[in-house]
Amino acid sequence: MTDFVFSTVANIVSELGAAGRLGQHIAQRFPDARRALLVTDPGFLRTGLVDAPAASLRTAGLAVEIYSQVMADPPEAVVLEAVAAARSFGADIVIGLGGGSSMDVAKLIAVLADSDQPISAIYGIGNVKGKRLPLVQIPTTAGTGSEVTNIAIVTTGATTKMGVVAPQLYADLALLDAELTIGLPSTVTAATGIDAMVHAIEAYTSKHKKNPLSDGLARKALGLLSTNLITVCEDGRNLAARQAMLLGALLAGQAFSNAPVAAVHALAYPIGGIFHVPHGLSNSLVLPHVLRFNAPDAAGLYAELAEIVVPAASGSIEARAEALAVAMQQIAIVTGIERTLQQVGIAETDLDRLADDAMLQTRLLGNNPRTVTRDDARAIYLAAL
Repeated sequence: MTDFVFSTVANIVSELGAAGRLGQHIAQRFPDARRALLVTDPGFLRTGLVDAPAASLRTAGLAVEIYSQVMADPPEAVVLEAVAAARSFGADIVIGLGGGSSMDVAKLIAVLADSDQPISAIYGIGNVKGKRLPLVQIPTTAGTGSEVTNIAIVTTGATTKMGVVAPQLYADLALLDAELTIGLPSTVTAATGIDAMVHAIEAYTSKHKKNPLSDGLARKALGLLSTNLITVCEDGRNLAARQAMLLGALLAGQAFSNAPVAAVHALAYPIGGIFHVPHGLSNSLVLPHVLRFNAPDAAGLYAELAEIVVPAASGSIEARAEALAVAMQQIAIVTGIERTLQQVGIAETDLDRLADDAMLQTRLLGNNPRTVTRDDARAIYLAAL
């Protein structure tokens, strides 16, 4: 048994309707909280689903301010604007309510609002100093797992991103309520669900920090996600399946926060950064091709995961590993999301730039079970074209 360290969020609530009882949860766990900043994006604000949690907070005696200017792949300027809003309001608790971007911004507000550290000083691993404001995370998609990770991603240039990784980014409370995910379009549900499956697969095969706890979480996550994803895409109002998806995404988040992701994400980031393809879809586009590339070194582990995703798979280890790749492609086909790079506007002339950018993702590539060269990256993109 190898040594390992495992960290995660202290409190998790999985409960239908919990967002409408947010004030009670806050009053119970944070009795000193008086001024809550709710962090979300304009699209989610328009759904009206922010109203009930905000009203619940006010009923519990808290003043509430809503910051709703978060955008996908949040730029540094948006983060700084949100921090300024928290300071101006005098927030003493931060609540992320949305997808990964809203939750990432909430993390950064919590660590920066009451700190004199500039944002430039906290990029990288372990650079956040001191304490933070109390932090609650409520996901509205079953994908990123950001509610239980200690990572926040910021867009720092036209196509460049920086990460903040620190224990202070773990929330005090993560709250799962499928009623908040009812309005998600099936294509968004599919792409975010595959994103969560990628987290589980990459955590299970991570070259570094893979451990018995992350393995168990990844396997359970993959079971929940693969069993329910098609169901929620076909019937978006199936609350039981939606709640199972949220739990699966959370478990996958716990897994990859401790056993980090690898080449699928490394190759997906340039697709999102340069061509503004949503993160989950970027992952889905390269996933089967990375699985096949990794198979010479990871077929045994992929075969174990195939038992969960495609229980009927049989034959050699290599055959079962291939069955996993085929199953992931099949999910994309059945759910109707894009399956090739050409479908999202990427041409063969773009592949060299993508490969160059992917090779900059050294933090992620180092976790991959098989070494990826620049030629390998380009070949994977070509296979995905």
